[in-house]
Amino acid sequence: MDSEQIEMYEYARKRIKQKKGLYTHFVVFFLASIFLFIANKLMNIGEPNNWYIWAITIWLFIFILHFIKVFITDSFMNKKWELEQINRLMAMQEKKIEQLKNEIENKK
Repeated sequence: MDSEQIEMYEYARKRIKQKKGLYTHFVVFFLASIFLFIANKLMNIGEPNNWYIWAITIWLFIFILHFIKVFITDSFMNKKWELEQINRLMAMQEKKIEQLKNEIENKK
């Protein structure tokens, strides 16, 4: 394998790990939500308040943020985006260096 294939493999492995983590997060969230409901309603823990609704809502918000990071943010800020940004910044630096060289030559 050449370096480009290794890089593509590592990126794919990273994305699969992110997605697997998200799916695991969802399963834990789902099972914990059921447990919190049962703890509040059937075991009468924390009665008469429905505190489990707040806990599930906060956890759902965190899960949504995790989903956004994996499927939205990281999908368009991927390796290709990073390379484009690096190339753009390098071009800007080269342009700045050329301007400085021109200024130095003009002062002589």
